[in-house]
Amino acid sequence: MSTGRGASDVTEPHQTHEPVAQRVTGAAGSSVTDSIAQDRVIPQATVTRLAAYLRVLGVMSDRGTSIVSSEELAQASGVGSAKLRKDLSFLGPNGVRGVGYDVNRLRIRIERALGLDRGHKVVLVGVGNLGKALVGYGGFSRRGFEMVGLFDSDADRIGSTVGDLVVRSTEELTVACRELNATIGVISTPDEAAQGVCDQFVSAGLRCIMSFSPIALDVPDHVELRRVDLAVEMQVLSFNSARNADQASSAPRVRVAHAASASSVPSTSSPAPVGAGSTRNGSVIAP
Repeated sequence: MSTGRGASDVTEPHQTHEPVAQRVTGAAGSSVTDSIAQDRVIPQATVTRLAAYLRVLGVMSDRGTSIVSSEELAQASGVGSAKLRKDLSFLGPNGVRGVGYDVNRLRIRIERALGLDRGHKVVLVGVGNLGKALVGYGGFSRRGFEMVGLFDSDADRIGSTVGDLVVRSTEELTVACRELNATIGVISTPDEAAQGVCDQFVSAGLRCIMSFSPIALDVPDHVELRRVDLAVEMQVLSFNSARNADQASSAPRVRVAHAASASSVPSTSSPAPVGAGSTRNGSVIAP
């Protein structure tokens, strides 16, 4: 199998022929039943934020929220309202000035832009603790991802049932991916097996692969690869926590003299604006 460059950054995608921006089909018009707009070139960073907005909108919909302002959606998503409005402009006209966005309609538009309305069939290799947790996560099905096949090389796991699926041997993987019409492959195997599984996915014609192995995998240029390393994500959290602690300890302190008159001491009756002087966290839904 001829291979191209692998994903070099742990949490960044393997770039295809459009490294800066990718072409995504967006919805246009005032109705969710309108025809799909012409292809729009959407920056990769915007695509990532659209996925974050979709998650927040899902939570709002579950809570019964029908209308949301750009400011409310931006705050819940951890971005500025101007950036949010620019991101949503790629989808065509959205919202009503002075009213806000229809939550369900905006959800459908983003789902269509991300290609989620087509549905995806997912196969997973490596049914250990992480694999079982991924199979049990209900959020996939709610977002258009159907788990259709589970595979493992461990004889003790082959033939067992996880959820509604029977674990099959990895020897069947290439043929089974074609039979199942799989569109996304997930790798949650030990590191030494990851490249071999990746090669099988590629041989089966899959163009989208997600790997939970920290090692770099070689894939052809037409295959989109995303690597998720949970340990690295926690290391980033550790760095941010240490940086914020250092900033807090070095911040100048305001000293107030004892017995100072009311006219010489700034009033503390009004709290500072929310978020003033603080760094924005990386959560999808702000606390």
